[in-house]
Amino acid sequence: MIEIRRSEDRGHAQHGWLDSWHSFSFANYHDPKHMGWGNLRVINEDRIAPGTGFGTHGHRDMEIISYVLQGNLAHRDSMGQVKGIAPGDVQRMSAGRGVTHSEFNHAAKEVTHFLQIWIEPNVRGMVPSYEQKTFGDAEKRGRLRLVASPDGADGSVTIHADAALYAGLFDGAEVAERSMNPARKAYVHLVRGQLTVNGHTLHAGDALRMQGVSVLSFNGGQSAEVLVFDLEP
Repeated sequence: MIEIRRSEDRGHAQHGWLDSWHSFSFANYHDPKHMGWGNLRVINEDRIAPGTGFGTHGHRDMEIISYVLQGNLAHRDSMGQVKGIAPGDVQRMSAGRGVTHSEFNHAAKEVTHFLQIWIEPNVRGMVPSYEQKTFGDAEKRGRLRLVASPDGADGSVTIHADAALYAGLFDGAEVAERSMNPARKAYVHLVRGQLTVNGHTLHAGDALRMQGVSVLSFNGGQSAEVLVFDLEP
């Protein structure tokens, strides 16, 4: 089973300071056909205007991943973490039994463009924790680089969930394949550019929801950046 989710079919919220696209039901956007996929619950594509951001707010029992595409995301939380998240960085925050944080764009002129991803944990009520690592373009060029996993394999950030996240960059003649367990769910989200995945041409913001697929194939990239989720059945 392969279903295409086009960029323009996502939920959209324009708040002036924040332009946000929701792949799954979130806040005032509700679609019973798009409540999540497996344990993947949220992919929000956010653009934060200069000098603005999300004030202090709380989360619990969720694995939260931030993936910055442009600008810098200033993070401050109740665990004492004060970080800047730049393109190439993957930030993981395990909210556990409860954490508060804020996210701002302190730049005077540049928009901060990033993806916020929520994955449901397989352990609840844990002590909140934080991790951040950088994955350079060379690590993702023409291949899928593991950036988040349950065991921190290959230097990825560790998430407390039955899920893995890969990132890849594809352009021109670059091709790749990834074997998948067909009993599991997969979700492919094209961050930018154009890319053909299993014969389906995707443009920025498009996605594929997949199950029963044993191989993912990637070709025809045009300045493409892609995220691939390997999710619980």
